[in-house]
Amino acid sequence: MKFSVYQVSRRGARMANEDRMGYCYTHDSVLLGLADGMGGHPRGDMAAQLALQTIAAMFQREAKSALDDVRTFLRRAILAAHEQIQRYAKAHSLSDYPRTTVVLCVLQAGVAQWAHVGDSRLYFLRNGALLTRTRDHSHAEQRMLRAVRETKVLDATVEGAPVNRNVLYTCLGSPQLPFVEIGVPQTLRSGDMVMLCSDGLWSQLPEATIVRLLSDRVLSDAVPEMVELALRQNAAESDNVTALAMEWEAEAERETTQGVSTEGIRPGVFASTFQSGLPDMQIDELDDAAIERSIAEINEAIRRAAAKK
Repeated sequence: MKFSVYQVSRRGARMANEDRMGYCYTHDSVLLGLADGMGGHPRGDMAAQLALQTIAAMFQREAKSALDDVRTFLRRAILAAHEQIQRYAKAHSLSDYPRTTVVLCVLQAGVAQWAHVGDSRLYFLRNGALLTRTRDHSHAEQRMLRAVRETKVLDATVEGAPVNRNVLYTCLGSPQLPFVEIGVPQTLRSGDMVMLCSDGLWSQLPEATIVRLLSDRVLSDAVPEMVELALRQNAAESDNVTALAMEWEAEAERETTQGVSTEGIRPGVFASTFQSGLPDMQIDELDDAAIERSIAEINEAIRRAAAKK
């Protein structure tokens, strides 16, 4: 496998940057991840950090050197991260649970597969056009999608209607089980691009601007420019802005200094850019039985909801 990757995270007008991101890979599999710790709850930074650390640890354990079932891994890893956050809150006697969004993408066997919880996004581009993106788990996005279904037209007045985009109906760490949405797998072609980003970026830039910059510039130019533009849009109240972008089998003239080839990696070797945790933080042994129970509960909730329709 060969890909180019570039990542940037900048603190906006906040006391701290609670966004986290990174990527890791073996000879045959790549994992990209981004999490945005949620304000209004304690230790959003720890929730984001712990989520990605848990997921990366599971990837390292199971991708030898490829994952057996990517879809199953994405769901299990996100639920394991959710449980680890809750364990952390209980172990530290916090008055409320830390919470975070998460978006993940696995590149394996020439296919991109992803999953997300919350409003951190994934964009998938091909030949200068947006093929698809994740849909936010927010009341604002749901309102827009309902309007589109009813009118069959995406009207600018609908998309820009006043509604609090920050209100999410699912996340990691809350008392309720998270709704894990798995995307439709996409076969990768040379030049395809995947970008993961926090709402600090996509909320400030038109979609057309994001697509244009990713298509016209190499990643090492496009990603920092997008981040800088987003910070400038609302400088006095800017959110933290984080983006991680990957180009699959980039042509030589579009490669950046972050070009990666896994062909020289020996079986069993694992490379990662995910940040390490704080000195006093330990990831508990992952309880597979508890994760399977969580999956069963989610499936049962989906079945009951479908039966009511």
